Amino acid sequence: MRVRIGHELVFEVPQPTTMLLMLYVRPEVALSLEQPEGLVVEPAIPVESFVDWFGNRAARVMLPAGTSRIRYDNVVTVGGAPEPVIEGLPLVPVAALPPEALRYLLASRYCEVDRMTAIAWDLFGKTPETWERVQTVMDWVHAHVTFGYQYSRPTKTAFDVFTERQGVCRDFQHLAITILRALNIPARYVFGYLPDLDVPPAPEPMDFAAWIEVWLGDRWYTFDPRNNAHRKGRVLIGRGRDALDVAMVTTFGGPVLERMEVWAEEAPA
Repeated sequence: MRVRIGHELVFEVPQPTTMLLMLYVRPEVALSLEQPEGLVVEPAIPVESFVDWFGNRAARVMLPAGTSRIRYDNVVTVGGAPEPVIEGLPLVPVAALPPEALRYLLASRYCEVDRMTAIAWDLFGKTPETWERVQTVMDWVHAHVTFGYQYSRPTKTAFDVFTERQGVCRDFQHLAITILRALNIPARYVFGYLPDLDVPPAPEPMDFAAWIEVWLGDRWYTFDPRNNAHRKGRVLIGRGRDALDVAMVTTFGGPVLERMEVWAEEAPA
């Protein structure tokens, strides 16, 4: 299945400012693109590309003062099947986890594992020590957090989400990640495109999406407590401990994002 993906960001920049951009797809996903990757920046400036410590492809730019536009447009081939189900999979004891998974048991900027450990075990400690524990966490977060863009703020942590029961896409993920880590289940944050394939179109304008990956059995599995459904067509941009590691834009100055448009839709044959 072919999916057109892309975005256009317009910034008003008061003075020359360095920015880090997480706007390429992951290197392994780039193999499925129909065109070589590239960011088109207006006015034309050098774009430095690099791979970060989580294996994501990122960029560094110095935007001049004034209005700047950053655009990306491509077509990617994705699988046509929904994400695999997890029924029957076991949890893995910490002693048996692969070393790569251990960092995803620890606290991070938005995921206060130590602060929520007692809460997590009180809510979910009596669930079966299988995939059912993970699915119960997804169901609980989906049912107890209300989505709304008006609830967004850059400092909101998992504990804030648990207390306020409101948030945007990334807040659902941070809360689920924190609870799972507190239960000794590795979980990591994922950021990318989620097209509306075989589902009713969302009423909100298309945006980037967040979801999580959880270690079960012998590999990572995709979960999404915000939508809480097996979807297809996800296109991965970045993975990290939480949203700080895969921020779409990190600025070292005061640019204002004036406009953002995102597209992810089935491409015509």
